[in-house]
Amino acid sequence: MTFQDLVTIAPLAGAILVAAAVLFVDLARPGRRGPVLAVSLGGLAIVGALTIVTGSTPATAFGGAYKVDALTTFLDVLFIVIVAFTIVFGPDYLRPRGLPVAEFAILLLFAMTGAMLIAASADLLVLFIGLELMVLPGYLLAGYHKSDGYSTEGAIKYFLLGSFSSAIFLFGLAFVWGLTGTTRVAEVADALAALIASGGISAGLALGLAFMTTGVAFKIAAVPFHYWTPDAYQGSPTPVTGYLSVGPKVGAFALILRLFVEALGPLKADWLPVIIVLAVFTMTLGNLVALTQTNVKRMLAYSSIAHTGYMLVGLAAFAAGRIEGLEGLLYYGAAYAVMNLGAFAVIAALQKRAGVTSNLETFAGLIRREPILGGLMTIFLLSLTGIPPLAGFFAKFYVILAAVQASQDGFTALGVLAVLAVLNAA
Repeated sequence: MTFQDLVTIAPLAGAILVAAAVLFVDLARPGRRGPVLAVSLGGLAIVGALTIVTGSTPATAFGGAYKVDALTTFLDVLFIVIVAFTIVFGPDYLRPRGLPVAEFAILLLFAMTGAMLIAASADLLVLFIGLELMVLPGYLLAGYHKSDGYSTEGAIKYFLLGSFSSAIFLFGLAFVWGLTGTTRVAEVADALAALIASGGISAGLALGLAFMTTGVAFKIAAVPFHYWTPDAYQGSPTPVTGYLSVGPKVGAFALILRLFVEALGPLKADWLPVIIVLAVFTMTLGNLVALTQTNVKRMLAYSSIAHTGYMLVGLAAFAAGRIEGLEGLLYYGAAYAVMNLGAFAVIAALQKRAGVTSNLETFAGLIRREPILGGLMTIFLLSLTGIPPLAGFFAKFYVILAAVQASQDGFTALGVLAVLAVLNAA
């Protein structure tokens, strides 16, 4: 390890130190919300500054297993904003229910560390470690309300299915490592290109690709691997639901960019059609089922599934060679984070008021009873729907436009995908 390696991983190390600092502050002054928030948010500000400074120049560390580039910096800043916002609006919901604030912040900080590790991964093992570090705190957060049966049920489903999908994903990574002899992302891409040139894709490689696709599809809640989502979202404390709907999803898309686009790029002809099919079914089912829900958290869960489909449109366009697809995907991730976290923050604030629950019926007449919160909720929901001139409209517009541009380059299937995306957004 060199000094330059330490400089490169400074944001990651900073995130771990902030989590440790929150723990010690809570031990010194147990149950105090103010010190926990001050240390958490102050530490996140420092981590954000370190991220921007170290990300100004591309660099690698630990023999090329860890890299910092413009994509890493953008995603890290987005992760920091997501966690900071969740920590801000979480305590007002947690404290009246007797749920500890410090542990909540610590779990979020460790999850953020895992997501940041994914974004900077240039090695398959580092990628998997980051993935598990991101999702393991999520299992605990989903069951944070231990006395609530719905929370426990949702957490158990999330944990069991999540663990199973992680095992499948790791099995797929093992196939790729066995066939290429390396775990470095760039070297994997070169080895796969050589294998394809010498004789095409083998049965083992196809099986490994299928396993990895299945594991990742679960993490982003793509249809038909979405069944855990409604129960986990409904049962979790509202601030946790807000985080789960955004943080792990953005982190999983970071994993897709690092793994599928960079490492498995030579296999694009094999996995791109799967992404297109997943996008169609995910958009369509998510939108249709969301319309039938009577619980606002379940409705937003299915809305989250639908948004996964739209983000897959941008991913498919980028995989087809359009940089606009990546730009649209990143903008979509940022806009979606603001929209969804905002909606859940309003729900959490409303649940402090008498008579407001997660049942949609209790939101009737909200604009008269709570004009400010009702107005904000309306804006967030309209943006999630994609109504112009709100951010959600432009997010969908950019990914669909990228798909249209890719279709003009000869990828006819992406033209069909763009049409179906427009029909879903209408």
